[in-house]
Amino acid sequence: MGNKRKHNFQREMQARHIIMLSLGGVIGTGLFLSSGYTIQQAGPFGTILSYLIGALVVYLVMLCLGELAVQMPETGAFHSYAAKYIGPGTGYTVAWLYWLTWTVALGSEFTAAGLLMQRWFPSINVWIWSALFAILVFVLNAWTVKFFAESEFWFASIKVFAIVIFIILGAAAMLGFIPIIHSQSAPLFSNFTHAGLFPNGAFAILMTMLAVNFAFSGTELIGIAAGETVNPEKTIPKAIRMTLWRLIIFFVGTIVVLSALLPISDASVLESPFVAVLERIGVPYSADIMNFVILTAILSAANSGLYASSRMLWSLADKKTISPIFAKLTKRGVPIYAVIFSMLGGGLALFSSIIAPDTVYIVLVSISGLAVVIVWMSISASQLLFRRRFIKEGNSVNDLAYRTPLYPLVPIVSFMLCLASCIGIAFDPKQRIALYCGIPFILFCYGSYYLTQTIKKRGEGHEE
Repeated sequence: MGNKRKHNFQREMQARHIIMLSLGGVIGTGLFLSSGYTIQQAGPFGTILSYLIGALVVYLVMLCLGELAVQMPETGAFHSYAAKYIGPGTGYTVAWLYWLTWTVALGSEFTAAGLLMQRWFPSINVWIWSALFAILVFVLNAWTVKFFAESEFWFASIKVFAIVIFIILGAAAMLGFIPIIHSQSAPLFSNFTHAGLFPNGAFAILMTMLAVNFAFSGTELIGIAAGETVNPEKTIPKAIRMTLWRLIIFFVGTIVVLSALLPISDASVLESPFVAVLERIGVPYSADIMNFVILTAILSAANSGLYASSRMLWSLADKKTISPIFAKLTKRGVPIYAVIFSMLGGGLALFSSIIAPDTVYIVLVSISGLAVVIVWMSISASQLLFRRRFIKEGNSVNDLAYRTPLYPLVPIVSFMLCLASCIGIAFDPKQRIALYCGIPFILFCYGSYYLTQTIKKRGEGHEE
């Protein structure tokens, strides 16, 4: 039964779809809206350093995921690896943490999209827009896998194109080819010299590291899509390499431009640091252009998010740990009940952001922030244990189609760096709530897994 269902997933995603899916999940509000806060906290140099360390962490985790996903390409990948190599309770918990991450993100993304539309249509209620965008994203996901992948490719392409243009214009302004409004001389490096290396001390980098890690979350979508990918042993390594280079170019390139052209005094107060920089360069209609780009970025992240959370539910049902209804696929190979349930979760997150923004919603956001880093830790640990078992069973490392380099250094270092950012949360009063809410949630997941398994075994015993 399980095998029959698995084969119904249609392998229709090409390398370009996977690369854009992963970029689509990553390039969202974190880069377009929150980057100004990071610059204000860590200063220009500190921010660039934070993003470089963040890119390194992501790359190490992706190297671990690559070996697992090529060897065992399945939909909802990394919770299956955690269940198999760490323990079934861990796999179950990782899946729910990851599901919650994206479901909460859906709620905040639909709200943000509605708020952005206020610029052009101030008389129409935000919730009407939020509902319309929710319906659009639902349809894109519910039709076919190919339809979803194609829509995500074009959504993500818009923001990638915008970032490339932004970096080119910014570099020209930094080098003095484009005159800057409100500035007498070419501003190259003047921002760096005024602010000093670390205006708020080197410890501020550790604080922003957490925000940067969360900004990079979404790259692991490559692993989730492995089960719906054409020729995974070629596509996935290629997607991992391409994604890393694009992340470094887009994130670090953008941050260099923002750090150079945006005075620290302006960095925190502004809505989007991009608009401020474009206005200083003198780009006409820059606020409207960025509003449109940020809107597509948010919808693209929501599109990726609904895909990710529905595939997690499908995978849990396929492993028979939750109701089998979520494993049912339509004729076009879409787990429709999992998509509907994840959409309802997004609706509840949206509702909690209106009714209880200071309690329920802040708890959800803090758990989802911590969850991504825990998922990355599970990927690193799974790869370490997988390789050990693979060799113990008499296989050779040369049999692997894709190998994580520098084993066991890469999984250990990536695990320790993720752990460091979890420990760092304890020192930041604003983010400490993530531990207070996240740890009980994790314990609840473990408890509920073992409780349901015990009840199930007793039931099977009585039937005999």
